Amino acid sequence: MHDLNDMVLFTEVVQRGGFSAAARHLGMPPSRLSRRINRLETELGVRLLQRTTRSLSLTPAGEVFLRHCQAMRDEAEAAHAAVAQVQQEPRGLLRVSCPVTLAQTVLHQVFAQYLLRYPQVDLEVEVSNRVVDPVVDGVDVALRVRSTLSDSASYIVKRLGESSSILVADPALLARFEPVRGPGDLARLPTVGMSARQGQAEWQLHGPGGASVNVTHRPRYVATDLLTLQQGVELGVGVGILPDYMCCDSLQSGRLVRVLPQWAPLPGIIHAVFASRRGMAPAVRRFLDFLAEQLPVHHPRI
Repeated sequence: MHDLNDMVLFTEVVQRGGFSAAARHLGMPPSRLSRRINRLETELGVRLLQRTTRSLSLTPAGEVFLRHCQAMRDEAEAAHAAVAQVQQEPRGLLRVSCPVTLAQTVLHQVFAQYLLRYPQVDLEVEVSNRVVDPVVDGVDVALRVRSTLSDSASYIVKRLGESSSILVADPALLARFEPVRGPGDLARLPTVGMSARQGQAEWQLHGPGGASVNVTHRPRYVATDLLTLQQGVELGVGVGILPDYMCCDSLQSGRLVRVLPQWAPLPGIIHAVFASRRGMAPAVRRFLDFLAEQLPVHHPRI
């Protein structure tokens, strides 16, 4: 195949009326430009230009060839413009993974608003608590909530905020027991939890002055879904630890109250994990920016 760049050079020479003007526009020596056109004519086996000391004109073959060269250049410019447009305007399929509770209580609104803002994007969300690997599982962005970023170290990480977990209970439940004045008093209250080993579970709580304590308890109600646990806590089954973003409405309405407000587990880091910034599609880049913009709005701290 002929060098397509030579076809562009030929077009410039014709449209600018000579080698000198075309060379100035292209930023290359006229002698080099002339050699490139000579090489093109040799490869084609025809003369494209009639040259004299004062004028330059097209041969019949040159006229035919010029039309194709102009069409090729126009298509190339259109291709560059199309790519530039794609880089600016989010479009296409975006695949995301998200923990169940975060999706159901906070991010379902953000997902919907993102789609409304960018109508050319389709969003596919895997709502799951399993650890999703962006490369292995073929997702563009994996959203995670962890107390540490160490298990995401092999990928690019964008911090989006923090999620504090808090001790909460039904006020009617607390009224039936002696006041809770410290972590040691939790052992005499009924509790709920996401897991139990041989009937026992443990909470690691951090309090004033950097103090920490492990509270061992026997949950009456174990469920692997936080929304299910929240409903149990609100119905008075027991004291539980829930993410703060789940409890805003319940605390404001009085369905729940905080227990030992100065004691809580370490906060979780809400973050996005993705494979690389290089060649990032506009839909992914805008999605990450949109999350950073909207998450504080939908995730008020208590």
